Order: sequence, then C-alpha cells, then structure tokens
Amino acid sequence: MKVLTAFDGSKRQLSLSEIAALTDFDMSATQRFTFTLAALGYLLKDPDSRKYELSPKLVDFTYHYLISNELVSRATPYLQQLGSETEEATNLTVLDDTDIVFVLRIVSRNVFNAHVITGSRLPAYCTAPGLAILATFQDGEVEDILSRTNLVSFTPSTVYQPRKIKERLAQIRKQGYAHTEDEYFVADISTAAAVTNAHGRGIGAVNIAVARARWQADRDEKRFADLVISTASAISTRRRMDQA
Repeated sequence: MKVLTAFDGSKRQLSLSEIAALTDFDMSATQRFTFTLAALGYLLKDPDSRKYELSPKLVDFTYHYLISNELVSRATPYLQQLGSETEEATNLTVLDDTDIVFVLRIVSRNVFNAHVITGSRLPAYCTAPGLAILATFQDGEVEDILSRTNLVSFTPSTVYQPRKIKERLAQIRKQGYAHTEDEYFVADISTAAAVTNAHGRGIGAVNIAVARARWQADRDEKRFADLVISTASAISTRRRMDQA
C-alpha cells in the first residue's frame, strides 16, 4: 500500500529509485513490492523508460466502494434532481480524517471546476461540505480534527484561524447550512448541508457549487440553502427510517 500511495498524482510515472525514496524502503524491498504489484496487475511498467505507473485495475476499488455504498445509492436520485433544478454542480462528500472526499458528483454545463472529480480530496475546515459535517460534531472532536489539520490560507478569503472556525461552526449549527465564498478556489461559491445518521451526526454533506459570475447573493443564497437543507434532510430522514 505504501508503494501504491507513492503515486500521488504529482507524476504519472515513477522509477524504482523514486519509489524507494518516497516509501523509505531499500531497493531490494522496492523491487520485490513493485514486481508483485505489477504481476497482480496494479502497476504497469513502461518497457522503454522502465518506470512504473498505476493501472486502471485500481479503479475497481472505487467502483466496488461506490456500488456497495448505501449513502451514495440513496443520495443519487436526490442529487440528480437537485442538479436538474439548479443547473449547477451538485456533490455528495464524506469526511475522511481531516478531509472531505467527493463520492458523488453531478456536473452541469455551468460547472466551475472540471478538475474536481469523484475521489477528489479537499480540507474540511475551509469547504462548505466539510464545515457542515464538522458542525454536527462535539467540540472535543472538532478540536482534535483541527489540531491534526494543516490550517493554511489558500486565498485571501480563507478562514483558517481555529477560534474563527469554531465561531463559524456555532453559526452553522444555528442556521442549518454552511456557506463559503472564494476560500479554496477563487470565484467558487458553495452552499452545503449535512446528511446525518439516526443520532444527528454528520455522515456526509450535500452541496451546490456555483461560479461567482453566475451568483446573485440576494437571489441565490437563501434559495440554495433551502434546497441543500431539504435534500440533505430527505436523505437523512430515509436513512433514519431504515434504521428504526
């Protein structure tokens, strides 16, 4: 797994020496592991450069996760309806440690960032879906997550100070949704609400992402907030009914 995670997307191909440096394995161990992974079909070796790259077979894991995930299956028709109604990109994300991961993404012709795809990972503290999920957690758990997060300013609008993040979460709890503007991507506006389990804990979030050029605050924030709250609530309610 350390060999596979060495391929982080920064380079398509890696040499044995690069893999060894990234994993802290010696060359003998690196050769054994890459040979085994290539034999299993998870790595491809370029016969000319003798470098390795990830195989499409790894996508099988993503497919198996998505096809067996109850939350993804339950949310799909709701996100499709939300995307159709708004003509904007709609997403389902889940929290993984200190990040959110996109597990379902319905894009539109007005999509702002085509580089965000299923599997993309963003920090929770400065994204609307992440904040919506964090707002459902106890203060101690929020403290722990923030303490393990590299809190940096991605843009001049990023809120990255722990005290201000906590104040923000308190406001999100009151209003029922999270809203960010220009905080990770400049000109990106996102509105999100948490999908909760039977105990009110966030297990995911629904959000609508809009390009600033298409945004009208007096028209859109209230409308989109109501839409994500009702969509997240519908998914959450059905889940609670199944668990009852």
